[in-house]
Parts: sequence; structure tokens; C-alpha cells
Amino acid sequence: MSAPTKGRPGWIMSGEMAEQPAVLRRVLVEGGPAIRDTARRIAAHRPRFVLLSARGTSDHAALYAKYLIEAELGLPCGLTSMSTATASGVRPQLAGVLLITVSQSGGSPDLAAASRAAREAGAITLAVTNNPDSPVAEASEYHVDLLAGPEKALPATKTYTAELLALYLFVKGLRGESGTEAAPVPELAEGVLARDAEVRHLAGRYRFAERMVITSRGYGYPTAREAALKLMETSYIPALAYSGADLLHGPLAMVDNISPVIAIVTEGRGGAALQPVLDRLRGRGADLVVVGPPGQVAAAPLGFALPTTSVPEALQPVLEILPLQKLAYEVSLARGQDPDAPRALLKSA
Repeated sequence: MSAPTKGRPGWIMSGEMAEQPAVLRRVLVEGGPAIRDTARRIAAHRPRFVLLSARGTSDHAALYAKYLIEAELGLPCGLTSMSTATASGVRPQLAGVLLITVSQSGGSPDLAAASRAAREAGAITLAVTNNPDSPVAEASEYHVDLLAGPEKALPATKTYTAELLALYLFVKGLRGESGTEAAPVPELAEGVLARDAEVRHLAGRYRFAERMVITSRGYGYPTAREAALKLMETSYIPALAYSGADLLHGPLAMVDNISPVIAIVTEGRGGAALQPVLDRLRGRGADLVVVGPPGQVAAAPLGFALPTTSVPEALQPVLEILPLQKLAYEVSLARGQDPDAPRALLKSA
């Protein structure tokens, strides 16, 4: 992945996207032992329920963790409503509950307040952040460090994939497993990020798009939501993310032959569940692009093939988001925007 000249639009975001393979290696090699130790200590508490707390991009990583925890551990898992603690002052009974707060900066006041309130209410509290000295980390009993280094671009990229991998290793650690199957992911990520020309070709289709729909099922659904956020915050295209099941319940009516649709097909059960949706989209003549395994891309008018054949379904989101980050970046530049400085936005959690 080639970086633009320093000072040119997008040079910070481009550089941080390119750092992702190195960050993923760091999470595996340097962070892995500490993550497994933290998981072991939390597993000893035998949590009965898991709550996840996050904002923005980190909220999509938390949604990914929800799928992981329910599928890998069989534990009920939900996303918190932080305002019940921070605005309404509600103090639920949280004994035996594991609260995981996911935050890039760890600096969001409402996340820190919700973590503190949960701990006071008896919860086991874990912060997953890129800053071990942050308020969220300090408010929590346990902490996982993302080791991603400073992130200066407003659109979060390297911290998001670090969150996904760290959460994967943590959940595997709760099962007493090492997560060694993740070892090939950094090298695969390098290969995906090197394919600039393919993404730039796709970006040309969306330069004048008035809206977009992004859909997936299972582990790919958080990827769809994160991709939609990246497109909206960098190029200002209204991008709507739907679970494939939800898309069929009404929103499909807005899809026609000029409505761009990106389908993220995770190789495995999620991709199989998305097949009826792909058939319906093709039947409506949708302007369809598929991001997924080579066989799915070959059957589509256009797409981006991912090297996921040997990657467990639960790990594929780490690779799926990479071309979509790059797509948001390229579309932003094509529309004359600077993805490093989206209007009206400040760096947050």
C-alpha cells in the first residue's frame, strides 16, 4: 500500500492503514500472553452474563465481540445503554456480570462513568483500550492494551482491527485456548492492503453515489456497520448497513439497478445465510459488489476476493474491513475531500 506525500489529503489515514499488519503482529506476539492471563483470571470468576459498552467504531468491535461470546462461550451477551447509569442514575444488580468496555482512546467520560458504576454494582470490569493510563482503564478492574501506537487520523483504522484481534484472543483465552490459528492474519493483511489498484477501481463507481447499502450476516454484520461509518465520515455518502435478514424486511424496496450495494460474504455459516439475500439483490438488478471468498466474487458482477479459505470464520472480519477502509479513503479523495479531516468531527472513543 503506497502512502501519499506528507501533508497531502489523506496521508495520515493512509499511513495508519498501512501500519495494521505490524499492529496485528504486536497484538499476537507482545499482547497475546497478557491477554491470555487476563482471560484466565476473569474466567475464574465464572461470569454468568456479559455486557459490552462502547461508542462509534469501537461499538462495532463490541458487536463483533457479542457474536464471539455467544457463539464461542454460549453466554448471553448484550450491549449496554450507558445513559441509564450516566443520565438516569440507575444502579442495576451486576454481581457475576462481566462488563467489557471497548474504547480506542479510553477517554470518553460516559464510558468511564458507566464502567465505574458497573464496578460499584458488583460487575467484573474489563477495559479494552489503546491507552492503559486512560480514565476507562483506570475505572476498570482489568485491562487489555491494544498496543496500536498513537492514532492521529480521525477515522479509526488500526485500532479497530487491533480491537477485533484482541477480543478474539480474549474470548479464546476464556475457553483456555491460545488462539494460535490467528498467526497467519498479519501476513494475509499485508497482501490485502497491497492491492491498491483493485480498490481504486471500485472507488470510481461510487464517486457520485447519493446513497449506498451495505449488508452481511453473522460475523460480517459488524464489518458492514463499520464500513458504512467509514464511508459516511470520510466522504459524506449516506451509507445504510443492514443485516441481510433485516434488509429483506422492508429496506429491500429501495434497492434498484442504480442503487450501489456492497455485500460482505463471510466464508462459513454467515455467508451461507446471506445467499438468499444475494439472490434477491441479483433479481432486482442491484449494482452489486461482493467482498468475500473468491468463489463468491467470481459469481458477482464485481468484487474484491479475500484470502479467507484457511481463516476461521470468526477471524475473517479482521481481513474483511481492510479493503473497505481503503474504499472509504479512495472515495473520499475522488470526491475532493480530505479523509484526515472530516468536517464537524473530533477524535473520540
